[in-house]
Amino acid sequence: MKVTERRTIKRADIDLTVFGLGCASFGGLYTPADASDAFATMQAAWDAGVRYFDAAPMYGLGRAEHLLGHFLREQAGDRSQAVLSTKVGRLMTRARPGRELPPEAPKNPLDPGWQNGLNFREVFDYSYDGIMRSFDDSQQRLGLPEIDFLYVHDIGRVTHADLHDHHWTALTSGGFRALSELRAAGLIKGFGLGVNEAEAISDAMNEVDLDCCLLAGRYTLLDRDAAPLLDKAHAQDVAIVIGGVFNSGILAAGASSSRKFDYKDAPDDIVREVERLSAICARFDVPLGAAAVQFPMRNKAVSSVLVGAKNPGNITASVAWFERDIPNELWDALDAE
Repeated sequence: MKVTERRTIKRADIDLTVFGLGCASFGGLYTPADASDAFATMQAAWDAGVRYFDAAPMYGLGRAEHLLGHFLREQAGDRSQAVLSTKVGRLMTRARPGRELPPEAPKNPLDPGWQNGLNFREVFDYSYDGIMRSFDDSQQRLGLPEIDFLYVHDIGRVTHADLHDHHWTALTSGGFRALSELRAAGLIKGFGLGVNEAEAISDAMNEVDLDCCLLAGRYTLLDRDAAPLLDKAHAQDVAIVIGGVFNSGILAAGASSSRKFDYKDAPDDIVREVERLSAICARFDVPLGAAAVQFPMRNKAVSSVLVGAKNPGNITASVAWFERDIPNELWDALDAE
């Protein structure tokens, strides 16, 4: 499969390249991100034929959207070829006279922090007004009014713990209405959730008509828990984009190098599992990273995979892995295990 191939998001009548670039690393994920490296990485992706780009206000507390918007406006080729998604649910703000901020939310276990993010504070707001303001703010940071998809970012019990019911009520009583109005007005092509929790997507599908959802880290070689959700999404024509295909890096670099799993240092049992998967792939002379990036595309519900990168070499490697021929016997072996 070539990265330039496209799959159609049926409900939104728009095509995505099957390989997209996720921009979290440009916000300083794990290590500081140099702007020149970010632009070179985006250019390498564009030159390879990638035309789907995803960002979020969270990534670098606004920095990734600034960098991606500049690239698409000033350095990329024909902007009309690209599909752009970003996220809503977090406002980047500061206290000022007339605006008191709520107490800072406890750090959730899936928040990696940012090494050189901008000097803002994130405030969760899934209400009607919060979603509308988040959309407005992203347009300004990107310098682009043409945002194709909006994903409700990090709604779920793992993320919000005791505050989940509060945020879920704000979303279902107003936030979804805001997104539906933006879609009906033609200001976005579609919306869904962008989360690490499959249960949140399933619950949202019971509340509103979703077009496309981004699920990170829950349908990979290490974690297939989302398989029932993908069946439900396919039955309802809700497209799924899979992020976190390397589970925060360990499936790309192998157990002996990067020890990050789900945004944290990998526990010993995960390291042993990666070693076992690497040995299976080695029997078929296939890099573990190639199996990891191609694995989600075997599911009929999946329209695209998002891969992060810090430098052009990361893009070159991931594209080569994605386009590498993999024998069916390897998939049979991995499925059997």
